[in-house]
Amino acid sequence: MGLDDKFDNKTDELKGKAKEATGKATDDEKLEAEGRSDQAGANVKQAGEKIKDAFKS
Repeated sequence: MGLDDKFDNKTDELKGKAKEATGKATDDEKLEAEGRSDQAGANVKQAGEKIKDAFKS
């Protein structure tokens, strides 16, 4: 857990942003939506990590 998970979550968020941007550039609504979904999932995971960190303190 910890740092590795945070890194993976941030990587997933950045991949989602790239998908969304590619979808916008190519007018591919499905890819754009998939990118937004990936970002949302990564943000939920990041929030979970923050909650874990708060309880560790």
